[in-house]
Amino acid sequence: MLRRVLVANRGEIAVRVIRACRELGIETVAVYSEADRDALHVRLADYAYAIGPAPAAQSYLHIDAILDAARRSGAQGIHPGYGFLSENAAFATACRAAGLTFVGPEPETLALMGDKVAARRLAVEAGVPTAPGTPEPVADSEALRAAREIGYPLLIKAAAGGGGKGMRAVASEAELLVALATARREAAASFGEGSVYLEKVIERPRHIEVQVFGDGSGNVVHLGERECSIQRRFQKVVEEAPAPGLPAHVRAALFDAAVRAASRSRYRGAGTIEFLYEPASERFYFMEVNARLQVEHPVTELVWGIDLVHAQLRLASGASLEEALGERGPTGHAIEVRVGAEDPLTAWVPSTGRIGALREPGGPGVRMDSACEPGLEVTPHYDPLLAKLIAHGRTRAEAVQRLRRALDEYVLTGVRTTLPFHRWLVRDHVFLAGDLSTAFMAERWRPDELPVTDEARGVAEVAAADHMGRERARRLAGAGADGAVQPSRWRSAARVEALR
Repeated sequence: MLRRVLVANRGEIAVRVIRACRELGIETVAVYSEADRDALHVRLADYAYAIGPAPAAQSYLHIDAILDAARRSGAQGIHPGYGFLSENAAFATACRAAGLTFVGPEPETLALMGDKVAARRLAVEAGVPTAPGTPEPVADSEALRAAREIGYPLLIKAAAGGGGKGMRAVASEAELLVALATARREAAASFGEGSVYLEKVIERPRHIEVQVFGDGSGNVVHLGERECSIQRRFQKVVEEAPAPGLPAHVRAALFDAAVRAASRSRYRGAGTIEFLYEPASERFYFMEVNARLQVEHPVTELVWGIDLVHAQLRLASGASLEEALGERGPTGHAIEVRVGAEDPLTAWVPSTGRIGALREPGGPGVRMDSACEPGLEVTPHYDPLLAKLIAHGRTRAEAVQRLRRALDEYVLTGVRTTLPFHRWLVRDHVFLAGDLSTAFMAERWRPDELPVTDEARGVAEVAAADHMGRERARRLAGAGADGAVQPSRWRSAARVEALR
């Protein structure tokens, strides 16, 4: 087993990986930007190293700074989490050159499958259906001709990375060049690489993905599928496993296609093969490969009874595929909602500030993956994802019931969050019926029609109570008339006792 691992990430995924390492007896090294100096992942790790200013390009995307922290800390391996450098072949290559174990696919696999254009070519070679699109990244001069051949509407997609970054829908030729420039800028800022390609829009599909796990020698297994159709601007908002109402023969065909694509690349570790599915025709199309851990991996873990991060670390330490995965099998249903610092009531405007009152839910069948705590400063420098709330039940209906109860328990003040949307969703009759598509949010979400609920009033009351409690604590601490806090006599007495 690896002895010490550097976690090249931040937020909830860094906390998630650190906890998995601790369970396996692995020491952890955190890295942090100036904005994250006091973050939870920094305090949980055994060691922590500063790697630069707040902007990601100068810290979490700074390969030399991360490798220097690994060298100084004595780390043997690096776990990249998701996002940032997790699918960067140059980073994986640099880790190999530095004698570090990269907990993920080989650099050659990342170069092949992390590049979405190359992954499309591989899917074609493996006999997996793909949507019409350009076989290579396009320059502006080529895009107009290619778009006319593909037909509108179409998508501009970043060749690198994922998470909906660097994607733009284009309805006509008049929009194309401006959208290309915007997509390139966003892709370059998110992944350090701005190339894009074009793909035909599939109208009102479902977004289904298959979790795979391979040993790097061509042996690959699947761990079921996930439904990811509820998304906004190509960014997933809610995921569940298994996909509701998916015909058994379609599910089997998706598994077969995913395993064939991953086996052909000799895939190692955890990865996801993503598809668009047309329910009317029962046809599906390869979309892309996410050659890393996914944000939504917890729903697969809860349904399949497996810890994917444990499996990644075991495999990277030399275990076989079966030793890494252990016993597994699907049971029940799980749903995850992403809690982000965005206001769904006002066009999902990002929200910044300091978290005030915080009460995260628990109880049977409820899991929280979070790096939140009272006083946390939410900055504009990174993705707005704060936490993930996951509910598991014997059936989809039971999972929804538990999720509804957990959302009603959840209190987070100080910044606007996506919680109002999720509380509406678990009561929406179309969602409850499992009638899903990538158009769901555009067709169903009408925040201006929402009533002010008792739950919303309750959150306001908690926020007010939190403010009053802080004021009372300030007064008890001895705040003077000018607002300056005087030393508490109790604190002074305790200090004297400690020094005795």
